[in-house]
Amino acid sequence: MSVDVVSTPMLDEAVRGVPAPPLRGLVAWYSGYRQRGVEPGRHRGLPSPYLTLILTLDEPLSIAAHPDLGEPPGDYVVLLGGLHTAPALIEVPGRQSGVQVALGPLGARALLGLPAGGLAGIDVHAEDVLGADARYAQERLREAADWPGRFAVLDAWLLGRLRGAADTGLPTEVGEAWRLLRASGGRLRVAAVAEEVGWSERHLRNRFLAEIGLTPKAAARVIRFDLARRRLAQRPAAPDLAGLAADHGYADQSHLDREFSALAGCAPSAWLAEEFRNIQAGHHPPGGGLRQQSRQQPTNEERLR
Repeated sequence: MSVDVVSTPMLDEAVRGVPAPPLRGLVAWYSGYRQRGVEPGRHRGLPSPYLTLILTLDEPLSIAAHPDLGEPPGDYVVLLGGLHTAPALIEVPGRQSGVQVALGPLGARALLGLPAGGLAGIDVHAEDVLGADARYAQERLREAADWPGRFAVLDAWLLGRLRGAADTGLPTEVGEAWRLLRASGGRLRVAAVAEEVGWSERHLRNRFLAEIGLTPKAAARVIRFDLARRRLAQRPAAPDLAGLAADHGYADQSHLDREFSALAGCAPSAWLAEEFRNIQAGHHPPGGGLRQQSRQQPTNEERLR
């Protein structure tokens, strides 16, 4: 008996796009990815200052473990998730494709119709929140011929949602508190933030948690962690963990290790080793990774992250 072996050509695309001007400040960037013929594996979806909105192209996104371990694994055509403080585990079965939208929590009311706090720590099928509109956008995305066309589809879809949004109701003080934390790299003390916006710490905590999905203290941890792990990814061959800890407001390297273990589920050295294995296997996770091709100029907002 003869057996015909069919090989799948290697395909590896990773493209980052800048949203239309009216969306900037609400959406930081679009990350497009399409891969074929890579080795199967898993990727960690790490905590970051952005909500997760992924519209797939050719196959669904398979989540093996959510940040909330009480949620069952599942496949998603369009995934929407809030801010979280634990990693997700994403299956990469040798192929993956889609676009991830880096959506800031201050844009949630305008673009999603609910505060980011309504999605805190969870992943959902986006159509459960956005209705059939989400699947229609995903179908249009699949019909587009190239990455500029796909990013144009996202612009049109999100601009339509923005034009149709009512008064968002986002408290000015919450928006200012978020911007202060981002500008400080997560190093500004909560008491100082509360004093700056004119609220008590308790009131700020309660309103911030409802709108953003994290307390100010937790948000500062995620912001600081996100900056540190991106900096770590820039020099993976010779990481200076002690210097990294000092530069990002950690007490020492042990403090950095503990925060990494809490937020990423592993130590910094283990994360780097894992990500290098992913890269050598050809994996470019949605919205991230240690190597990213960029075919459009990033905004100043993006360069900070």
